[in-house]
Amino acid sequence: MPAVFPTDEMELTRLLVVRDIGIARDWYTQVLGATLHGEYGGTSLVLRITGAWLLVVTGGAPTEDKPTVTFAAPEDPDRISAELIFRVPDCRAAYDELVGRGATFLHEPVDNGYEVRAFFRDPDGHLFEISSLHS
Repeated sequence: MPAVFPTDEMELTRLLVVRDIGIARDWYTQVLGATLHGEYGGTSLVLRITGAWLLVVTGGAPTEDKPTVTFAAPEDPDRISAELIFRVPDCRAAYDELVGRGATFLHEPVDNGYEVRAFFRDPDGHLFEISSLHS
């Protein structure tokens, strides 16, 4: 019997919880360059970036299908359990472009010998990384 999970027809969507959907929409489309595919009920955005789906939602209480789970934006941006990483051709060039669009980085790009990388956050504190390998 062929596998039903995972299959080549499947796609993975990353979900991020934000405090203000309007601020998030502007930041993800204008700073990151994501394409808005839908906005629903003033509480969720469906975005596409680098061929991946990103669902951005406001917080919410438990529901019948997730009875113990509350969605909430990060409380402390310095304590994370996940990040989104973009492998870019040139980290320093991507850094300059993103700064020009309004991204706030934690530090300028750092060369650690095998890659150059830099970290930034969205308005809610979600951590992002851009990195490029040395050729």
